Parts: sequence; structure tokens; C-alpha cells
Amino acid sequence: MRLNTQSIQAPRTQPPASSIQHPTQPTRRQWIVLVCLFLLSLPAVTPRIYSSDEIQYFAYLRSLWFDHDLSFENEYRYFYDRGIARSEGFRETFLEFQTDTGHRINFGTIGCAILWSPFYAVGDLVARITGAPRDGFSAPYLAGVAYGSAVYGFLALVLAMWCASRLGFNAFTGALAVWTGTPLLFYMYVAPPFSHACSAFGVALFTWAWLRVRGEWSPRGMAALGASGALMLMVREQDAFFALPVALDYGLWALSSPKPKVRSLLSAAAAFAIVYAPQAAAYLIINGHLGPHASVGSKMQWWGPHALQEMFSPEHGYFIWTPLAVIGIAGLAALAFRRMTEAAFLLLMVALQIYIGGSVASWTVAGGFGQRRLVSITAALVIGFAAVWHIARGRPARSMLTAVTLLAVYWNLALTAEFATGLLDRQRLEPRKNAYDAFVTLPRMAPALAYRYFFDRSSFYQRANPVPR
Repeated sequence: MRLNTQSIQAPRTQPPASSIQHPTQPTRRQWIVLVCLFLLSLPAVTPRIYSSDEIQYFAYLRSLWFDHDLSFENEYRYFYDRGIARSEGFRETFLEFQTDTGHRINFGTIGCAILWSPFYAVGDLVARITGAPRDGFSAPYLAGVAYGSAVYGFLALVLAMWCASRLGFNAFTGALAVWTGTPLLFYMYVAPPFSHACSAFGVALFTWAWLRVRGEWSPRGMAALGASGALMLMVREQDAFFALPVALDYGLWALSSPKPKVRSLLSAAAAFAIVYAPQAAAYLIINGHLGPHASVGSKMQWWGPHALQEMFSPEHGYFIWTPLAVIGIAGLAALAFRRMTEAAFLLLMVALQIYIGGSVASWTVAGGFGQRRLVSITAALVIGFAAVWHIARGRPARSMLTAVTLLAVYWNLALTAEFATGLLDRQRLEPRKNAYDAFVTLPRMAPALAYRYFFDRSSFYQRANPVPR
């Protein structure tokens, strides 16, 4: 059914902060349902750390909190000595090599540590009350980080719903679909100490600030945009590419607007500099220069040779792992085709993430769940799905979309279960085998898996020696 053109035309009155006239908010009942579902899902969060990426992000927080420095020797040694950090080359990379300033290498950024810190503080308080070891590694501290990521993943969905409402869509269904039908679920509940749930939040916050400020680009709004952009960049460096379409949007406005622009630009620059200062200081202390360790550059092939493989490879492709993304991206494309300016910029954001992901030599992200680097486009997918849901108003179209969505959600849930049980080769997807396991093997195993999940969850862990509690 044709989209109502009133929802995509720019208003004639100022401020033209959005290309809609009457934002569509989710109902109070929908908000209550969403919050209740999240609270009920919290027992599914797995509070553990086992991969080198998780250790690097966690090391920032633990080192600053307890040692008041950025020397990660003792954090790395803790996980290595207990057999938790067993990935190939961990000892050589993190316990032997040093940076030019004599520090241990850390390829992560400080943003997750900043976002996790309130939850880590709660963990510290719980440790004091319960008598758990107050060493920064015990169960309350790991739980704080894990539950913090789950909260930020959920807030990413909330912000995405607000963004969608500014564009004229009720994104309640879209949020539910993206929550359960994309790798965001895995990185909220199964492996929360990765940076990806926090990344989804940072990008959603930046997108929300952009949609709020665009049109007028006031100094106050630009300050918020600069601050959120700095936080986004501090969580994951490649998320800086989300700022390019926003800069283009601002540039097009600046060329056609007679309003003064110096104050707005200075506000954005000042807010960015203030918020980004901790990351700049961390770079200088650890690496001796502004920017990541020099070895990161060797991983990049800037012409994006793997972009198509990243999306369509049968073993590693995003659309194979996450078919729901097809709906979300198609929704953005449909809106862009209907000349919704914001959708065109959102689509460009997605394209740039595909480009940068396809430029990394390790584009397969083998060993991880799906194309995890694209969890950052969560907000864009929610908006795109909401648009498709809005367009498919007729009962036949809505029923078909519901059926396809449920199938995509089940596929994501099944792959998550296969990943946890070892049915899935963690180095690559085998579509035929994994489809058989999803629709035949897993249903047969369901009672046993449910028992293990509730009474022996540690049996799903890859590592034989979990972090001491």
C-alpha cells in the first residue's frame, strides 16, 4: 500500500527538524510490554568473559578503577594464567609485545569502560555487601559489565523507536523484530562484554541527536551532536563513519542557509573535544600518539574488496546469518526512493559500515557470531523495518511480513542455540547443515537444552575453566 506522503514531506513552518508533521509514538501499553519483556529477559544474561576482545575492553575499566593507570599487564595475566584467554597468539600479543611507551597493547577503546562504570560501581557495592573478592574480577564485577551491556542494547532499541517516531513510524514491532532477529541478541545476552551492544547504543544516541538537531542545527543541538559523536567514536573507532552522512547533511544545509554557522560549529567542536579527551589521553599514554596502535593499519584494505562477500558469502555473509536485515535495509531504500531525506542518509550510513567492514582483512569475523561489526546499524534496521511495517498495511501483506519475520527470528535464535551447543562450526556457517539442525535437530533437543539452560548453563560455555566466582 502506498505510504502517506504527509509523513515524508518537510513541514512548511520552522523548525524543519524532521521531514514529518506528526510523529507517531508507541502507545503506553507497548512501552510497558517492551520494558517488561526486557526485565524478564535479564536472567538470560551470561556474566562471564572469555575472549581476547572482551578482555581488552574490560581491562580499561578494571585498570582505571583499581590501579588508576592504563597498564594492563596484571589484567591480561589474570585471564591468561587461569586458562580463560586461550586464543591463538594471546600471550605473544598481549604479554610479550609492548608499545613505544612501554605499555601492553590494547586494540580496544575506552568508551565501553566509561559506559560500564556505573554498573561496575554497583558490582563493587555488591562485593562489599556479600563478601565477594573485591579484586575487580569476581562475579559481582563481571555481572555489572554484562548487565550493563544488556541495558545499553535495550536502550539502543528505545532510542531507535524514538528516531522512528520522528519520521512518522511506530517502531514497536520493528524493535521486537530487530531485538530477537539480529546478532544484537547474542551480544546482549550470550557475550555481553564485547563492545557491540554498547556500539548499538552509541550509534542510536548519535542518530537520535542528529534527527533532533537537523533543520535548525542550533548551537545547543550541535553541542549534543558533538558530544554523542565523541562517545560513539570512543566505543568503536569504525563507528566514526556514521558521522560522515551527518556532516554531509549539515554541509548541504549550510550551503543553502543564510543563518550564521560559526557558533554551531564551535559548539560541536568544543563538546566533541571535551567528551573525547579521555580517549585522546589514553592513546597518548598507551601508544604515544593520537590513534590506535600502528599494527591496526596492516589489517585495512581501504578499497573495500570484501564488501560483497561480507553481505552475500554463504559461509559468512550478513544476509545469510541475519536475513531480517534484508527487510530493514529494504525499508530504508523504499523511503529513500520516496525522497525521504533522512532515510537516504541512514542508507548511506549502512553502506559506509558495509564498506569499512569489507575493508578489514579479517572481514569474516570467524569465531564470532554473525557479522558482529554490523550490530552498529541496529537503529537503522529498526527504522527500516518500521517503514516496511507501515507500508504493508493490508492484511495479506502484513500477514506475509509477519510470517517472514517470525522465520527470520527463529533462524537467529536457532543459530544462537547451535553456536552454544557446538552444532555450528564457529569458523563458518554451513547453510544446509545448519538449516537441518535448526528445524530438525534442535526441536528434538529442546527439552534437554531447556534443562541445561536453567540448571547447568555453564555446560554451554566453550572454555573448560570459567572465571572464578
